[in-house]
Formats: sequence, C-alpha cells, structure tokens
Amino acid sequence: MPEHPKALLERFGYRPKKRLGQNFLMDAGASARIARLAAEGISPSARILEIGPGTGALTEALLEIHPDVTAIDIDPDMVRILRSRPELQRAQIVEADALAFDFEAFAHGGPWRMTGNLPYNIATPLMMRLIEMRNGPQTLVVMIQKEVAERLAARPGSKAYGSLSVAVQYAMRVEREFVLGPGAFYPRPKIDSTVVRLTRLEEPAARVQDEAWFLQVVRGAFAYRRKTLANSLSLALGVPRAQTADALQQLGLDTEIRGEQLALADFARLADRLRAGRV
Repeated sequence: MPEHPKALLERFGYRPKKRLGQNFLMDAGASARIARLAAEGISPSARILEIGPGTGALTEALLEIHPDVTAIDIDPDMVRILRSRPELQRAQIVEADALAFDFEAFAHGGPWRMTGNLPYNIATPLMMRLIEMRNGPQTLVVMIQKEVAERLAARPGSKAYGSLSVAVQYAMRVEREFVLGPGAFYPRPKIDSTVVRLTRLEEPAARVQDEAWFLQVVRGAFAYRRKTLANSLSLALGVPRAQTADALQQLGLDTEIRGEQLALADFARLADRLRAGRV
C-alpha cells in the first residue's frame, strides 16, 4: 500500500515551504477524481503534464489511467522525494519552474493536457499563458483558489466578472467540478479550493479581427473598475473617450456603461469598432 503523503514528508524530514505556496493534496479519492477528469476521452498519443505534483498523489492516479505523464516541480527537495517513489517510476519527473518552462518543446506539436494543484500566487498568469499558447493544452484540470474559480466562470454584471472571465471564456469552456475544503491538504490552507476543467473551444466564442487588440481592450476596460468603460480605455490604452463613446453608441450601448456590464460578444464588437478607428 502506498505511503501516506504526510508520512512520506515526515520520513524525509520535509517541511512545506510557504514561499512556494505548498499545500499538498492528501485526499486519495480527490486525486483519483481529478485524474479521471484530466484523462477523460484522451487519445493514446496525447501527453499529460502535471504542474506542482507535491508528493505525487495525483501523479500516481494519472499513471493508473494513462502511460505518458510528466510532472514538473520547482523544488529540488520535492523532486528527490518524487523520484524515490517506486510507484512513480514510469513518470518523467522534471525539476523546473512552471512560469519559465518550455511548453512548446514539451508538446512537440502534438495533443496534450495539463493538470495540477496550482500555487495561488502563479495560478492566474500560468493559466493565461497556457490558454493563449498557439499549441496550448486542449484541456486544463486544475485545483485553484475558489475565488479565482468564481472569476473564471463569472457572468456580466456580477462582482467576480472581469478581464480574466472574458479572456478565459473567449477560448475555453469553463466547468467548476467540485470544491475541496482545507482538510484535504497539508498544511491546511485558510480557504477552499475548487477543481476546474477548462476545455478549449473548437472556435473562439466570438470572432474578432485582431485577437491581441481584443484582449488589450478587455484588460483596459477593467483597469479602472470604478470608472466608465470610455474613461478606463482612455486611461489604460490612450483611446480618446469620444471615440469609445461613439463606438458604443453605434453598437446600441450606453455610452456611460462600465466594463463589467459588457458581455463577451459586445467586447468583440467594440474592439473591432475601435480597431477600425486606429488603422
């Protein structure tokens, strides 16, 4: 029977490092459930990349379903522990910083998926990098802070709705799968975590003439949340307020509207209108 994660850490004399945001998953049932979500319908040729494997609970569950699993961890001490486990011998264990990792080289142009218990301090930038990649993962199944999960799935007009909501929903289908309380981890975090599955859409949720500009407009719209959309874009992107107001009026929208009131499709139409005034 595999050694309990906490007992494994104690045997190696390992203490979780706060600076790395380490909260190790202890729940074997949750690990198995996450692994099934990550590998559901996977092709035999696809690769699975796990980020932040901790003691390898999820890694082990993934290997029971799929043969090609790579796990990367920034902590050399954790890499040593992972490589010591006979249950994980079929996995590729790599010491690497996820924020600097060469995902393109890993993918080799083929299909791949990503999963992991993401440290709270890197979850958002890491997810956005993977989502915006040309050859990014088709599916991401991640454990993240419950508050961040709410932002991913938020709808217009809600408090959680922001640039992250629009950017993610533009490219991915968002499904909140289940919540894990502090007791599922060691050490216990002060907040709940949510397991989220993001599945890449065959086509983006809206058509835009310039994707990079669209994402700029989305980020600029929420840069100054207390201001109107026209004022926020003026301050963030230098777009004249009158130009934005005119574009909004042409789209049949209130010229005093705020960014959080705009749906994804409206952002796409607005970005195209404003782009026409720039070229």
